Amino acid sequence: MARSVAARMPGRRAWLGVAAAFAAVALAMTTLGPNLSGASSHREAPLTAADPQVDGTDVYAFVSPDNAATVTLVSNWIPFEEPAGGPNFYAFAEGVRYDVKISNDGDAGAEIIYRWRFRDHYRNPNTFLYATGEVSTLNDEDLNFYQTYTLKKIRVGKGKTTLVRNKKVAPSDVGEASMPNYETLRDEAVVSAGTGGQSFAGQTNDPFFLDLRVFDLLYGADFSEAGDDTLKGFNTNTMVLQVPKTEIAKARNAATNPVVGIWSTASRRSTRIQTAEGSQRFRGRWVQLSRLGMPLVNEVVVPVGTKDYFNASKPKMDEQFLGAVNDPELARLIEAIYGIPAPDSDDQQPGIQRDDLIQVFLTGLPGRNRPANVEPAEMLRLNLNTPPCEQGTCLDYSRLGIIGGDEAGFPNGRRLADDVIDISLQVVEGELIGNPNDLSDGVNADEKGFSSTFPYVSLPSRGSETSPHQD
Repeated sequence: MARSVAARMPGRRAWLGVAAAFAAVALAMTTLGPNLSGASSHREAPLTAADPQVDGTDVYAFVSPDNAATVTLVSNWIPFEEPAGGPNFYAFAEGVRYDVKISNDGDAGAEIIYRWRFRDHYRNPNTFLYATGEVSTLNDEDLNFYQTYTLKKIRVGKGKTTLVRNKKVAPSDVGEASMPNYETLRDEAVVSAGTGGQSFAGQTNDPFFLDLRVFDLLYGADFSEAGDDTLKGFNTNTMVLQVPKTEIAKARNAATNPVVGIWSTASRRSTRIQTAEGSQRFRGRWVQLSRLGMPLVNEVVVPVGTKDYFNASKPKMDEQFLGAVNDPELARLIEAIYGIPAPDSDDQQPGIQRDDLIQVFLTGLPGRNRPANVEPAEMLRLNLNTPPCEQGTCLDYSRLGIIGGDEAGFPNGRRLADDVIDISLQVVEGELIGNPNDLSDGVNADEKGFSSTFPYVSLPSRGSETSPHQD
């Protein structure tokens, strides 16, 4: 008989070993394609692995904890930024449309697009230095390389509005000598974005956390060694936008139309021309290069042979991936290695049926973040009417989100501190269909934590740190 899809409270025995099986799916993919690594969506597909400026690593969306009338959207780009990665460090790409797309009517298409475009600037092209002296402001003449950006809101078929024009990006944190007060540079990069909105673009600490060493644990290493955040010390480039809920809700009414779907894309013109003088330009039609909504989907659900195709596809086309969600390879792998039967939400039907995973990844959970008349499509879905719940201020807070009894957490949107690895492991192994478990990679939080005020993300690791990846 069918089992109900219902959230269950935690409190079970941790089992770090099975986390190795979760990573093994990604590891199997790395053997089939070049330069792939395991993380939420870090270097997850062959083409974006070779083009990191358009590699979207994570998307977050949550009701703002300090202003519940607004929603905050976070998109991260360029994985595994080494803090001392000079002399050029890390920049958003010119000639790329960085988009965060919003579906507010359940039809799997974007009704609203927020679009960032970036430009490079050099004050002195006759030096190799990123900063030629101590930088105290974003306008400092010693900041040799800097970027500006324009942010537009596009109501599809209805026109455009410029929210931010030619504002400066917070630079990569070169280090203590060049940028002794980096936090002031980050604060200066927070700007207004339309009525009631705020925007930030710049380098931050990568908020994603997990233990990548489970790749080795599968082959006989000591499972008790799990629990180190192997993304510690790596940075990423981040765009954070906060807007009133009315700006993204259907008919500007979040009370009656509370559910929105969110995903990021990066697009570039189809033809790149490299000149003999060392410059390049782009021509042709715009082509989508990356796409990211729910974490881990392109990493461990989509087969390696279609990863780049998925990155170029639209949510309206996601019915073709239904089989991979309904009968996930991860559950089969755990069954093969550990002898644990793959969960089945309806054992009266032939084959594996995972209605719970279809709801989590493709439609939203009924009564929580599922819109009316939904068309199945992979995207991060958020119920705008869910009150924010943050650690230290909310009794129901749980890093495990909904399966931990916290309605404000993943998969109802995604907060920076949500432990999506543990949540995904437990859900894939049947947490929502009567198979309680406590699977974990042993990493429960980011090493730096997060701010309670905009832009919420933490400061990047510094280029002057001698061992940014160690305790």
